[in-house]
Amino acid sequence: MPGLVSVKTPPDAPPLNVSVPEIRPESSTRSEQPRTPTPKKPPSPSPSRSKPSPARSAKKPPPDSPNPNTLLSDPSLDNPDLGPFLLKLARDTIASGEGPIKALDYAIRASNSFERVAIEKGEEPSLDLVMSLHVLGAIYCSLGRFEEAVPVLERAIKVPDLSKGMDHALAGFSGYMQLGDTYSMLGQVDKSIECYEKGLQIQIESLGEIDPRVGETCRYLAEAHVQAMNFDKAEELCKKTLEIHRAHSEPASIEEAADRRLMALICEAKGDYESALEHLVLASMAMIANGQDNEVAAIDVSIGNIYMSLCRFDEAVFSYQKALTVFKSSKGDNHPSVASVFGRLADLYHRTGKLRESKSYCENALRIYAKPVPGTTAEEIAGGLTEISAIFESVDEPEEALKLLQKAMKLLEDKPGQQSTIAGIEARMGVMFYMVGRYEEARNSFESAVTKLRSSGERKSAFFGVVLNQMGLACVQLFKIDEACELFEEARGILENECGPCHQDTIGVYSNLAATYDAMGRVEDAIEILEHVLKLREEKLGIANPDFEDEKSRLAELLKEAGRARNKKAKSLENLIDPNSRRTKKESTKKWGFRI
Repeated sequence: MPGLVSVKTPPDAPPLNVSVPEIRPESSTRSEQPRTPTPKKPPSPSPSRSKPSPARSAKKPPPDSPNPNTLLSDPSLDNPDLGPFLLKLARDTIASGEGPIKALDYAIRASNSFERVAIEKGEEPSLDLVMSLHVLGAIYCSLGRFEEAVPVLERAIKVPDLSKGMDHALAGFSGYMQLGDTYSMLGQVDKSIECYEKGLQIQIESLGEIDPRVGETCRYLAEAHVQAMNFDKAEELCKKTLEIHRAHSEPASIEEAADRRLMALICEAKGDYESALEHLVLASMAMIANGQDNEVAAIDVSIGNIYMSLCRFDEAVFSYQKALTVFKSSKGDNHPSVASVFGRLADLYHRTGKLRESKSYCENALRIYAKPVPGTTAEEIAGGLTEISAIFESVDEPEEALKLLQKAMKLLEDKPGQQSTIAGIEARMGVMFYMVGRYEEARNSFESAVTKLRSSGERKSAFFGVVLNQMGLACVQLFKIDEACELFEEARGILENECGPCHQDTIGVYSNLAATYDAMGRVEDAIEILEHVLKLREEKLGIANPDFEDEKSRLAELLKEAGRARNKKAKSLENLIDPNSRRTKKESTKKWGFRI
């Protein structure tokens, strides 16, 4: 959940990352240097945006970390020549790899010196201060101390005066993009997107709307919107990127191919599979023309995914096998890319009922993930384990699926910027726990997922609403009715806004909420909701749904009971969740809108 998605940036594309810019009059509004000392990897084809990993994940300052308060009292910082000297030392220390703590000391002293000199002269802070703050923020990020980087970068974006020319525009753009990356690593997607949008606006005002560097930033922002599941906005930005690249690049360029892969991803997410397939075929042709065999294979995997969504299974197998042949010959039999294709084939054969072949491919993929080749990232392994767990879940092996999800979550625990992904895994684990009757563990998993999603700015997404609904069901099984009611009510508000009142997830929450109100003795509220549901079915959804008669009978019973409300006895939760004792637990779960 998070994340969610991206495609590879072409290897020859101009760098998008910004951090410690050399602010010169002739420079453009995009720096050629990375935003952090560890360069950002190009986005991968996996369903989540790649994030840079810090040099280490220290959360607290080590004992020898410099104390800024002590540095403020250093009288030598009043020397106007000291700031530039310390800034150069900080940059040289980063480049030489001597150690981030030493560089941190230099950067803090440099920024303090620039501040003090400006105050003594009665002048506005200079762009040298901005540069030193960018360096300082980058060092904090490399240490995994993202919370400390935020106020530093927020200070940096307040200094530039955009009316003073290109230098200040570059400083402002770089600061917003670096701050956006830092918020992204903290999982605060909304704040991250807000910063990227401000950076893009500065760039457009400085360079115009059709500059190729504007196109790169539009694409970067589109990826962020995809991660936040804002697909309409992402599509708008991606179209703009395509227009800019068509204006400045040769036909079938690598840049255009990358844009089309992202556009295909957006179309697939919106259910427009034919358009997605068209973009992928064009992207594949461009990559073939540029001799990018591995990229062609990666696109073949995406094409296979589309064919599988369209139930064109023979064509999907052909695409997957083509990709598998290329990956094996270019990367080796034990590369995670090979395991990823094994996972897709396992899913395909499971869908077509060939369970023996499906199990074989699952085992082959797990064998590779168990002994990954050097250079394999934790995110790649976790993503693969999560995909395979879904297959075990669908063949009614929830315990095995749980083991894989627990391994995946353990791999991501200490990785920054993975809060949404971990929340998605925890939500899946909650479903597994619920299926095997471990309701307390299910509730705890859902609660942890909800907490992460709230902090990452996804509290208004449809996925968040579904997780709230699932947590509510776990609370019902634990007889925590008041808590379940609050969760269902919050889920209703979110799903009504995001999916509409006629969506099956929304109607499922209505049904759950009506049952909960009835259990609490709030008969009138339950009646009101059931009347609303029946009206939706009769006027918009049709009455062929098997739940219609059940809901109609329940409403009639509640109306009858409302006539003698003083003598009403609340129903037991068991009867509310499963009024027909002959129904299986799975059927009852489906009736109440629990989406597994």
